[in-house]
Amino acid sequence: MNADESKTSFKELLKKGNTSSALAAIGNTGVAIVKGVAAGFTGSGAMFASAMHSTADAVNQAFVFAGSVLSEKKPTRRFPTGFGRVINLFCMVAVIVVTVMAYETIREGFHLLSHPSESHGFWLNLAILLLSIAVDGFVLIKAMKEIVHEARVEAKGAAVIPAAFRNVGRAAPPTRLVFYEDLVATTGAFLALIAVVVTSLTSFTLLDGISTILIGFLMIAVAFRVGYDNMVGLIGVSAPPEVEEKVAKIIFSNANVTDIYQLRVMQEGRYYHVDGLIELKPGLTLADADDIKFKVRDSLLQDRDIADVTIGIIEDNGVRDWHPSEGKQ
Repeated sequence: MNADESKTSFKELLKKGNTSSALAAIGNTGVAIVKGVAAGFTGSGAMFASAMHSTADAVNQAFVFAGSVLSEKKPTRRFPTGFGRVINLFCMVAVIVVTVMAYETIREGFHLLSHPSESHGFWLNLAILLLSIAVDGFVLIKAMKEIVHEARVEAKGAAVIPAAFRNVGRAAPPTRLVFYEDLVATTGAFLALIAVVVTSLTSFTLLDGISTILIGFLMIAVAFRVGYDNMVGLIGVSAPPEVEEKVAKIIFSNANVTDIYQLRVMQEGRYYHVDGLIELKPGLTLADADDIKFKVRDSLLQDRDIADVTIGIIEDNGVRDWHPSEGKQ
């Protein structure tokens, strides 16, 4: 019986895992294998760099999916605030993988600048890079839609693209990683495509090494950005102002709440932890005030992005403490 429950629990966790990272891991694994074989046959440095990038992406996104599954585990007595920050640890491992792959790519690029080699198999390279652009582009669009969904933003069609760029900071860590990596992967595939076409049609073989180095530096940019985001997440970061405003709006929806004396909303993974002190109308009995507190807490917990709520109550002090644009003053 316990074994069955354990299996069911594991299946439920898998379903809650980050869809974008799972899809990206599968897609990039296939693309990395094809690119690696093509780089071996054709000797293209740009194709080698692109293969390294796809390999790094596949490994990272598999790690991140595993982390997103583990981060969905319920809080326990030993870990009462849950496992939300586990995903940040997994993303930091992914950053190390990207950095190592970037170093190897840049080194190969400088080697190609010193010893340019003539690549062959133009049509094979062209077909594979077009396939890579299609796969990475599909995953990138999927990640953009996921960002819009997680940020609770209304956007359809072409409007998804600017909305995703504006709200990427509000997405879950794995979705952000997939977005950044596939943005660079798609750009890198375009660079590799240009290098393959130019080196095949002209004698400018140095472009192969130049594009390889550029792809390596793009990978470093991703590693830096993702590493910074997850370092901040591990330390503990406050929620974006829009989320804090949404929390305040839910609290003020109760007619008995007159002010918010103190409010702290912390982001952990893709969930938020609310800790606040609210002011109630004067003259309420302790029993009524207690009921109001629990109603406010329950209202907040109805939001699927809020993991836990700690609310304290005091009587209205006659001073306006909550300012929407600035929070507690």
